[in-house]
Amino acid sequence: MTAGAQPTRRRISPLAVLPIVIFAGLATMFFWGLFNNDDRLPSTLIGKPVPDFDLPPIEGRSDGLTTADLAGEVSIVNVWASWCVPCRVEMPLLVELAAAGSVPIYGINHRDPPGAALAFLDELGDPYTRIGADRNGRASIDWGVYGLPETFVIDGEGRIAYKHVGAFDRRALEEEILPVVRRLQAEDGT
Repeated sequence: MTAGAQPTRRRISPLAVLPIVIFAGLATMFFWGLFNNDDRLPSTLIGKPVPDFDLPPIEGRSDGLTTADLAGEVSIVNVWASWCVPCRVEMPLLVELAAAGSVPIYGINHRDPPGAALAFLDELGDPYTRIGADRNGRASIDWGVYGLPETFVIDGEGRIAYKHVGAFDRRALEEEILPVVRRLQAEDGT
């Protein structure tokens, strides 16, 4: 280097930094997703009337399920299928809840072959006041079902007040679902 000459600074191109920025952003999202325990899926139907539907009964039952059945009292609607393994997991809690008689439980049976739903209920117990057979899955789509099982709490005016995605356990039942049911029943005076 000659005397009096200024050292030249090397300029870093913004394109050279871009992969580092992208990597840092992806790493941040990965770690947030890994440690984020909030697995709730939002429902745009909360506070809105239940979708209009009229489902026939499952094979072996005489009563189907309609929109009108869900008005007049606080209730629970459970969307399930005989082929759904998580549905088997929560069924004993539904049967126990039905035996307590504190809230009516209605079922929407999702795309089951004829006879399969009744065999499932014969094996595990039948907690449902009424069950509608959603043979083509259209009603489940209208309800915004992501996967099975899903459980909804319906207020006395036939509006969706709460949605639980996936099988619920005793903690979810006692700390999330039943408090909504009790609050709505207190508001309705039932």
